[in-house]
Amino acid sequence: MAGTPLYTAPEAAAQATQWRRLMSAGAAEVKPATIRKWASRGHLAPHGLDDHDRPLYAHTDLAAAELATRARALRLAGIPEA
Repeated sequence: MAGTPLYTAPEAAAQATQWRRLMSAGAAEVKPATIRKWASRGHLAPHGLDDHDRPLYAHTDLAAAELATRARALRLAGIPEA
């Protein structure tokens, strides 16, 4: 995935939060633990490790995982789908 940005779990959470907030009028947040849970459930595969041996996640895979989990997350937050 040359040229695709890679994120640590906290960086991935910040990026996914931006996407979720666009869909929820600023109400939804994605935490680093959520990113790790997506990875453990198979929604998100790591694409290497950073200098501290933490997994890195590809931008495109992060977007796909966020989209795949968005409807349920917004429903649990009490936000109706658009």
